[in-house]
Amino acid sequence: MSGRVGVAATVLAFGYAFLYLPIALVIAYSFNESRLVTVWAGFSLKWWKALLQNEAMLDAAWLSLRIALVSATFATLLGLAAGYVLARVPRFRGRTLFAGLVVAPMVMPEVVMGISMLLLFVGSDRLLGGPERGFLTITIAHVTFSLTFVAIVVQARLADFDRSLEEAAMDLGATPWTTFLTVTLPMIAPALASGWLLAFTLSLDDLILTQFVAGAQSQTLPMRVYSSVRLGVDPQINVLATIVVAIAAGALVTSAWLTRKRD
Repeated sequence: MSGRVGVAATVLAFGYAFLYLPIALVIAYSFNESRLVTVWAGFSLKWWKALLQNEAMLDAAWLSLRIALVSATFATLLGLAAGYVLARVPRFRGRTLFAGLVVAPMVMPEVVMGISMLLLFVGSDRLLGGPERGFLTITIAHVTFSLTFVAIVVQARLADFDRSLEEAAMDLGATPWTTFLTVTLPMIAPALASGWLLAFTLSLDDLILTQFVAGAQSQTLPMRVYSSVRLGVDPQINVLATIVVAIAAGALVTSAWLTRKRD
């Protein structure tokens, strides 16, 4: 029995090392003195200072951050509505089609979504004169993609929701809208926060879909990084990757804390 446990622990250790050791090396080499990303020449913060002076990278990061904030907020609002309908309205005409449309962005390849949205925006530009591809089109694409995840989180939270609390509020004279604002919404707030963080992370690191709907003058951070690494890995990319890992880890810890608080 102990031998099986040892083998399982060894396999698990190799698996985690395969996944996380490259990330640890990227973080370590972000403090490397040498320009070569595979040669350690001593501890230094010069590449962190160089990144702070890279205006093109900072502009791309600021654009990605603004898009992520806006798209995550709208995705949370729409995902809340979709998840509430799926959880609380068991039967209505077109429910199967509606549920399929909500889940479709999760299972559909991003290339297909990108092409379809590109054709949509090009057609609307010809017929209506807009919108011009850039911040708005990227935000719309990210909202369409990420609201699915928020809707699933909200639906799962409402599935095990104690509806006796809502019934008690309505028995005391509260209207359905007042009950939703004062009872339901505060109870599912941790799930909404987790969905917002998930949508924010998905928007921040999306590349494939963004490449189809972005304009020539709007380069997000993943697009800038992708165009940079094709010419060779710059040490500033290691610094940027370290910052992204820290943000993602913070979002993960916050989401886990909110989930535990909800439970």
